[in-house]
Amino acid sequence: MVKISPSLLACNFTKIGEEMESIRIAGADMAHLDIMDGVFVTNISFGLPVVSAIRKHSDMFLDVHLMIINPEKYIDRFIDAGADLITFHIEATNDPEACIAAIQKRGKKAALSVKPNTPIEAVYPFLDRCDMILIMTVEPGYGGQSLIPECLKKVSKLRAEIQKRKIDVAIQVDGGINEKTAKSAIEAGADILVAGSSVFNNQDRKAAIDALRCLT
Repeated sequence: MVKISPSLLACNFTKIGEEMESIRIAGADMAHLDIMDGVFVTNISFGLPVVSAIRKHSDMFLDVHLMIINPEKYIDRFIDAGADLITFHIEATNDPEACIAAIQKRGKKAALSVKPNTPIEAVYPFLDRCDMILIMTVEPGYGGQSLIPECLKKVSKLRAEIQKRKIDVAIQVDGGINEKTAKSAIEAGADILVAGSSVFNNQDRKAAIDALRCLT
């Protein structure tokens, strides 16, 4: 079954502990934390103190997405803060292999992400080393955007490559995921869906998550 990773970027920051608990009870598989530096993307979100505070109050799997330049400088610090999985952008570093090694050396899962205009083939040299690939289906930096349908072709292409190599690498899709677009993402080959507004704007979080899994 497809996994759901609600993006905390869309939650009520004044009640972040309660929001975390609500998605845990609703059946979310993990929580997605978007870390933005105002350089790699034009927005600024939250950083190490927030991740650390969340970890102290929740045992949920923390899916940390670094939208920052030079992610290698912060990998250890985000792991120390409580990250279980760290995703970094291939466009943001000159040494993806070193970043993957640094994450996995600490016993955590490592993932590479690509922006909408980056060919999926860019991750192929590192595919056998990754635990997950995150395909952005919107330009990273802001929530609430509409999914770019063309990006789902990259999901299908990557799924075919993973099957060809017979390796165990998850595919995550992030951007514009809601009950209308989830089915297309799943059919394209996505294993994990990141969704913000469609979960946190719904008072019935379980119904929202079930809808994304196409269970309702």
